[in-house]
Amino acid sequence: MQVVTVIGFDGALASAITGVIDLFRLAGVTWARIHGESPTPYFQTRLLTRDGEPCRCINGLRLVADGAWQDLDPGTLDDLVIVPTIGAPIDQVLRNNPDLITWLSAFVQADSGQVRVASNCTGAFLLAEAGLLDGRQATTHWGFSNQFRQRFPEVSLHPEQMVTVDGFVACSGGGVAWWDLGVYLVERFVGAEVARELAKAFVIDVGRNSQAPYSVLQTKRYHTDASILRLQDWLDQHYRDPVTLAALAEQAGLTERSLLRRFKLATGDSPTAYLQLLRVEEARRRLESSGASLETITREVGYEDVSSFSRLFRKHTGLAPGAYRARFS
Repeated sequence: MQVVTVIGFDGALASAITGVIDLFRLAGVTWARIHGESPTPYFQTRLLTRDGEPCRCINGLRLVADGAWQDLDPGTLDDLVIVPTIGAPIDQVLRNNPDLITWLSAFVQADSGQVRVASNCTGAFLLAEAGLLDGRQATTHWGFSNQFRQRFPEVSLHPEQMVTVDGFVACSGGGVAWWDLGVYLVERFVGAEVARELAKAFVIDVGRNSQAPYSVLQTKRYHTDASILRLQDWLDQHYRDPVTLAALAEQAGLTERSLLRRFKLATGDSPTAYLQLLRVEEARRRLESSGASLETITREVGYEDVSSFSRLFRKHTGLAPGAYRARFS
């Protein structure tokens, strides 16, 4: 029977600990009970903390531990280890847990191809701080993606993805993405049928594969380049207008070459790609809050061709405009 170890620490998100424990403990159990069959549990779970002391989660709950992670050697550990969401300020949690980060770093020596360590949401910051994600694909909460990229440039971050797997490390996106991660790992360890039954028993939508419908542009402003910030403010008011790179460079007081370099460094996008995002974001707001037709919204955000804009919208959000309105209006 596979052992799943969840790491508890002060400031963690309680639901990301208890929820994922529930999923693994009830895989093969709840579905059987619903159908009057004998349960077949597939996983044992345990919560480990520093010195085995209770961890105080961000909502004030104190969770009792089953033991201490220091008592285990990550280099020889057969457990699946899961690091939950950081609910407290991320920098504070990283500063307060240097010994946990050192302990996690030993998993670098245990790269066997099977998933052995995973994170939910901002828990990826702990894995990255331990060096487990260098040169690997990863995801985290979309709202902290710029902060993550600035701190860990060696990681190939894909915040649009709900779950990433690279070698022995898996990551999931924001919020309650622990259920996406949990169902995926159940499938990986014990098979697709058990995972499907678990998802049905918990009424989980297993079709989610992207965070894009939930993200916003505000994360593109987490930088300190004053000239680019001023240009972003200007674009907020002129995104409907046809603009050229030369006009943007003049507005920013930069050469075109400097604009391209500094805009990319500050936001992660080219000015053209950022302008597309602005238009998509405004279309999202209008689809959510108004009954205007797609043709009207397309014109109001600076495009003429509805078909091409619909393709652009789907590229950035993962949903067609009509499907987006149906979900979020």
